[in-house]
Amino acid sequence: MSALPVASARTVRRAAYDLIRIDRRAFAAVLALNSAAAAAGLVAPWLLGRIIDTIRSGGTGAHALSEVDRLAAVAVVFALVQTLLARYARYLAHRFGERTSARVRERYTDRALALPAAVVERAGTGDLTTRGTSDVTAVGTTMRDAAPDVFVAAIQALFILAAVLFIDPLLGMCGLVGLVGVGCAARWYLRRARAAYLAEGEANSALTEVLATTAAGARTVEALSLQERRIAACEAAVERHRRTRHRTLALRSVLFPALDVSYVVPVVGVLLLGGVLHQHGVVSLGAVVASAVYLQQLSHPLNAILFVIDQMQSSGAAFARVEGLGEVPTVEPGSSAAPADDQIEVAGARYAYGGGRDVLHGVDLTVRPGERLAVVGPSGAGKSTLGRLLAGIDAPREGSVTVGGTPVAGLDPEQLRRQVVLVTQEHHVFLGTVRDNLVIAAPDAGDEKLRAALAAVGAEWADDLDAELGGPGGRHLDGAQAQQLALARVVLADPHTLILDEATALLDPTTARHTERALAAVLEGRTVIAIAHRLHTAHDADRVAVMADGRIAELGTHDELVADGGAYAALWESWHGA
Repeated sequence: MSALPVASARTVRRAAYDLIRIDRRAFAAVLALNSAAAAAGLVAPWLLGRIIDTIRSGGTGAHALSEVDRLAAVAVVFALVQTLLARYARYLAHRFGERTSARVRERYTDRALALPAAVVERAGTGDLTTRGTSDVTAVGTTMRDAAPDVFVAAIQALFILAAVLFIDPLLGMCGLVGLVGVGCAARWYLRRARAAYLAEGEANSALTEVLATTAAGARTVEALSLQERRIAACEAAVERHRRTRHRTLALRSVLFPALDVSYVVPVVGVLLLGGVLHQHGVVSLGAVVASAVYLQQLSHPLNAILFVIDQMQSSGAAFARVEGLGEVPTVEPGSSAAPADDQIEVAGARYAYGGGRDVLHGVDLTVRPGERLAVVGPSGAGKSTLGRLLAGIDAPREGSVTVGGTPVAGLDPEQLRRQVVLVTQEHHVFLGTVRDNLVIAAPDAGDEKLRAALAAVGAEWADDLDAELGGPGGRHLDGAQAQQLALARVVLADPHTLILDEATALLDPTTARHTERALAAVLEGRTVIAIAHRLHTAHDADRVAVMADGRIAELGTHDELVADGGAYAALWESWHGA
C-alpha cells in the first residue's frame, strides 16, 4: 500500500471545478460555441422531414420542387455553419485543455517539491514517479481531449432529445425509454470502475518501484547473488499488474456490448411506434423520419461519451492519485516561529521506524553554535537516525529536537534549508550543466562564487561551468565527483548547521580528509555535525559523541575520551592501530 494518500471523489470534483473556474471565460466560450454548433446540427433532420412532407403533399410539381431545393439549400448552409462553429469550438477547447494540463503539472511539481523528505522516502520513488508521469499525463490528456469531447457530446445529446420531444412528445418519450438501458449499463460500470482503476494505478506504481530499485541496485544484486529473488519479486509485481488490468478489461467487455445494443433500441422503438401512429394519422411521415434521424444522430454523441467514459474513469483515478499529494501534511511557510539562536537541543528523544521498536532511547544532547561535533559508534547504533532528527527529516516519537527553542521538524522548508542541511553519501546529479546543478543552492550566485565553492571541495575536474552533465552527450560523473558536486552546493547554501552523514564515504581517504578540512575552513563559525566511521574526523572535532544501542554512551573531547579508556578509546586504538 502506498504511503501517499489518494484523494476522494469529492476532492477530485472540487479540484476539477477549480481548474475550470480559473479559466471560466474560455470554458464558457467553448460551451456557447458547441451549443450553437449543436443547434445548427438540428436543422438538417427537421428540414428532411419537411422535404418528405412537401413531396408527399405536393407531388412533383414545380412549386414542390422549388420548395425542396430551397429547403435543401438551407440544410447545406446550416451544415456549413455547424462545421465552422464546431471547428472553432474544438480549437478553443484544446487551448483550454493545454492551459489546464499545464496547471495540473505545475501544481503537482510544487506539491511534490514541498513533500517532507520522510514522506518521500516512505512512499518510494516508484509511486511518486508514476503519479508524476503516467498519472499526470492521463489527467492532462483528458482535460485537453476527452473533457471537451464529453461536453460537446452531452450538449448535442440534450439538443437532439429536446428536438425529438418537440416534434412529437410520444416519439420523444419512446426515445427516452429506449435509453434506460444506456443508463443502467453506465451505472453498473461506474460503481465498479473507480476502485478497479485505483487498484491498477497502485499496481503500476508497485511495478515501477520494483523495477527501479532492482535496476538501481543491480551491482548489489549481482554481488549477493540475489538475481532469482529479484526476478521473483518482479514477476509477482507483473502478475499483480496483469490481474488489475484484466479486471478493468472485464468491466469494459461488459459495458461496451451492452451500450452498443442500448442506443439502437430508441431508433427501433420510434420507427415501430411512429409507423403505428402514422397509420392512424396521428403524426406525419416526415415527423417519424425526422425523429428516427435525430435518434440515429444520437448514436454519435452517445458513442463519443461512451468512448471516453472509460478514459474518464481511468484519468479520474489518476487525478485522485495526483490530488492525493495535496492531502499530505506539510509545514506552511511562516507557520513556525524563527529560531532565537543556532543552539541545538535534544531532550529525551525517542524514535521508531514505522511504529516498530525504538531505535533511539531517550537521547539528550546539546550542540553549541559553531561547534564541530563528531558522532561515532558501531553500525546500527542509531547515528544516522539521530542525524535525521537533527536535520528535521523526522520528528521524535517522544522528547524534542529544537534549534533556538523551535522544533526542527516544524520549520518551514525555507527556514530549514537556511538553518540545517543534511548531506549523506547518496547524491543526485541533475540533468543540465555544472552551473545548473550549483545554482539550485544559490540562484543569485555568480560564476566566481560557483568556482570558489567547487575549489573548496577539491572539484578541480569541474573547470567548465557550461559542461553538460548526464544525458546522451553529457559527462557522467562517478560517485566521488557526484559527492563533491553535492558538497559544493552545501558551501553555496551556507547553512548555520551542517550534518555530514558519511558524506565523503565514496572519496578515497586522502581526498576525503582534504575535503573535510577544506569544508571546515569554508564553514568556519558554522556548526558541523559529522557522522562517520573514519575516526580522524573525531580527532579533528571539538567534541565526540559515542553512540551505542540508541543511546549516547560517551561525550567529550577526543583526548578526554581516550584518557577515560572506554568504548571510544577502544575504537581509536583499533582504528589507529590498523
